[in-house]
Amino acid sequence: MEMKEFRIIIPEEMSVYLTIDDDRTELQRNAMMLYPYIKNLTISHGRAAEILGISKWKLITLYDNMGLAYLDQDISEIMADVKTYKTLKERIS
Repeated sequence: MEMKEFRIIIPEEMSVYLTIDDDRTELQRNAMMLYPYIKNLTISHGRAAEILGISKWKLITLYDNMGLAYLDQDISEIMADVKTYKTLKERIS
């Protein structure tokens, strides 16, 4: 994967947390930089994974390990989806 150096301006106190110790830390940092764009639907998990050079499953697992769920629906949205599924299934049957 081709890499590009990019300069960002951050509070001085934050610099200690951006020191890269290993590849995993770098991957987590880069994944977190992409997360807002996934959340606002600018890019998909699949596209973010491509950018990071990893599989979509590995990215989903990485986010999960960081406490960021792949699916963020509440129970009412899930129940509505189930109802829609059942209605469509009945129409097909």
